[in-house]
Amino acid sequence: MGALVRGVWGSRSGRLGAVLSGLVVVAAVVSLVWTPYDPSRVDPAASWAPVGTAHWFGADRLGRDLFSQVLVGARTTLVVAVAATAIAAAVGVGLALLATLPPRLVAEGVAHLVDVLLAFPVLLLAMVLAAVYGGSRWTAIVAIGVGAGIGLGRVTRGEVRRVLGADYVLAARAAGAGTGRIVRRHVLPNIAPTVWVQLSLILGLSVLTEAALSYLGFGTPPPTPSWGRMLSELQPYLTLRPLTLLWPGLAVVLTVLGFNLLGDGLREAGDPRLRERPAGGSDGAPRTAAAATTPASTSPASTSPTPPAPAPMAAVAPTAGSAPRTRLRWVRGEGRA
Repeated sequence: MGALVRGVWGSRSGRLGAVLSGLVVVAAVVSLVWTPYDPSRVDPAASWAPVGTAHWFGADRLGRDLFSQVLVGARTTLVVAVAATAIAAAVGVGLALLATLPPRLVAEGVAHLVDVLLAFPVLLLAMVLAAVYGGSRWTAIVAIGVGAGIGLGRVTRGEVRRVLGADYVLAARAAGAGTGRIVRRHVLPNIAPTVWVQLSLILGLSVLTEAALSYLGFGTPPPTPSWGRMLSELQPYLTLRPLTLLWPGLAVVLTVLGFNLLGDGLREAGDPRLRERPAGGSDGAPRTAAAATTPASTSPASTSPTPPAPAPMAAVAPTAGSAPRTRLRWVRGEGRA
């Protein structure tokens, strides 16, 4: 784990993603113990208060402090994202194991079921569940977690198959190791890097989906502040008070960007092909003439001088209707070429 953390921090994208994600976590923790104002307190005297020392981000139409709402909204968003990601991890890894370990008929049935469920977008699934069971925070958490977990299961299934086909797993089976031991000792540790990268991306997806659900009225109900509902309430005043929409929108963008960059850092830290790049450029880059040219080695026992290289001959284009001619020349000691 320490090597993974050092690898993420050594990556430029991972370092930036860790900083942005850390700011969201700090804002969520701070909102537990302190906010400048009660985010739900209505103050008609402060309606549309400008940005200043009294209200750092200004106030909305009802006089509610926007900075306090953004702080508490960070906590709401982080709770939904972390809980949904935990559910997605359990669902995704479970589906991947069910699609590979059981008998072939059962495994293929689970794999086809995953392919069918992937046709339903996460946002649409969340809206259906919210319409049936009512909009709430837990409805959004379950809907996002299950929807994202299905996609994670599709990605993880290939990794599980790759590990199960490895020689050391076949040797463990031949030695009498059970399925549970193989999963604990071989499968889970080897698929962990891929799962961590996908979970970091699911965190960003959860933040975006929660904001969309709250914007549409299917997410966290009032009076709990939410970035998506702040955007929905302030949208009618976009042309009059555009700065008020900047803060919740910027919070969503920076949070999603931070989690995605953190996923890039995890991928670079866990993939040796990205950490160990060849010197002088990436793979497949053309090499320079000085690097590609090596001097011809001469044998110390040879007494005859090395024959000089023949002068380059200009290419003669064949005339129309005639076949190209082949030039023949003698090379000393090698016969006709």
